[in-house]
Amino acid sequence: MSQTTTSADVVLSVRNLTVDLPPGMERTHAVKEISFDLYAGEILCIIGESGSGKSVTANTIMGLLSPAIKVSAGEIHFRGMDILSAREEAIRPLRGRAVSIIFQDPLSALNPLMTVGDQIGEVLAAHGYGTAETRKAKVLALLEEVGLPDPPLMRLQYPFRLSGGQRQRVMIAMALALDPEVLIADEPTTALDVTTQAQILDLIRSIQKRKGMSVMFITHDFGVVAEIADRVVVMEKGYVVEQGRADQVLVHPAHAYTKRLVAAVPRMRASAGAVSDAPQVVLEVKNLQKEYRSGGTLFHKARVVKAVDGISFRLRKGQTLGVVGESGSGKSSLGRMLLKLLEPDGGSIHFDGRDIAAMPEESFRALRPYIQMIFQDPFASLNPRHTIGRILTVGPVAHGTSVTEARSKALRLLKLVGLDEQAYDRFPHEFSGGQRQRIGIARALMFDPVVLVADEAVSALDVSIQAQILELLARVQMEMKVAMIFITHDLRVASQICDEVIVMHKGIVVEQGPPTRIFRDPQHDYTRKLVAAIPGADWEPVAATA
Repeated sequence: MSQTTTSADVVLSVRNLTVDLPPGMERTHAVKEISFDLYAGEILCIIGESGSGKSVTANTIMGLLSPAIKVSAGEIHFRGMDILSAREEAIRPLRGRAVSIIFQDPLSALNPLMTVGDQIGEVLAAHGYGTAETRKAKVLALLEEVGLPDPPLMRLQYPFRLSGGQRQRVMIAMALALDPEVLIADEPTTALDVTTQAQILDLIRSIQKRKGMSVMFITHDFGVVAEIADRVVVMEKGYVVEQGRADQVLVHPAHAYTKRLVAAVPRMRASAGAVSDAPQVVLEVKNLQKEYRSGGTLFHKARVVKAVDGISFRLRKGQTLGVVGESGSGKSSLGRMLLKLLEPDGGSIHFDGRDIAAMPEESFRALRPYIQMIFQDPFASLNPRHTIGRILTVGPVAHGTSVTEARSKALRLLKLVGLDEQAYDRFPHEFSGGQRQRIGIARALMFDPVVLVADEAVSALDVSIQAQILELLARVQMEMKVAMIFITHDLRVASQICDEVIVMHKGIVVEQGPPTRIFRDPQHDYTRKLVAAIPGADWEPVAATA
């Protein structure tokens, strides 16, 4: 985009927009008197934490607000038309054709009962595009444009048969079907691993340049901003606190909130990683194996995938071992086997002097409390019908701890993870994502575990909340000397918290060592590809200033 812009270049203009929340919420507004412009041919990133009003802004522009949320003031002009005051019949043709949106979770946004070709074709048909034959040709062209393999076969697939990155490409194809002037991308790469994320960012950027579209890209990841943004709007609690050119906001942030966000971005650690003083090995894995079979019939052999193929490592007391790799590399299968939530096909897992891999469930039950997991989605793993107190104490009480003792310990751990005693009697839905993850950590610590397995425990969190959780885990480790397996696809996070890192690819360990050596001098081609795919890799975030 040209650095010199005029009012004639403005495609979309938001002026003094206020959107009210229903009574009883923690604040009265979702967004309050926000103003910004989107220029022709630019990528504008809107960044902020969860609850800052980013997605509400996008949904207001698209006319997708919940009935409980009302626009109380402001204007949104698209090519001179105020789309807030225009009649619905005037706005409806604009959706998809003039302004289109890519949602964060394609699996939720796609119809599981329709093929992806039919879903893209439905968008075209709804706007009266061509005939059945021309729509089919357009669908194939769109699937090819977004880089999906074998478009004629892909057109006939159902969403559940595709990977996360492929589903996101289908969503992009649907959004591009009618060649919109404005593309709104609402956190489209948040749940993707680093290489798939890089591919999607490259795809959006290349299509935007080729078609000359304007893109409003909503994110909480400053690495993504550094990678693609021309300009940036920073939002906090419904207000726009800063906006400007991306290079200016990233390198010289003006507002205290922006400075805190930039300072919270994980940096590649300069040290070589701590070597534990304690020689005690708490977990030793040797030649671990796990295969998945699918599609076998009387006439066809089953397809065999080696999810974990001969992995070996040692974990010492107080050490954090990072496990990094793309989706499908076998990371989560490895974590589930360590907790015996998944039975291995071969190899051994020695814990407390015994091979738990070969141990029957009834024998392992007494050891289960000492190997605990922190899950990726704390809301899904917390029973919504139980209070936090019950969630924390039900396990220890079932293992013989008295109710009084369990309650006392739960209150102590809530304080340790940064929550007050009132949290004990509240329910999961009353907490933010970061607070729920703190509760998940407290629950894992109720058993005084020897080993914690954290499976993508911070991947869904805002960068500032992520930094708090990482700091909390480091403090817990220091105080309790617990060993941790930290599974992640975020290499910067792994660099921050891990003493040792193993890199997994298609079920095998391709590289192992301290994080500085792994990420600053990778030896394997696959590791080099992962490091090169880190968004904003050539931007080094600066420390916060007063």
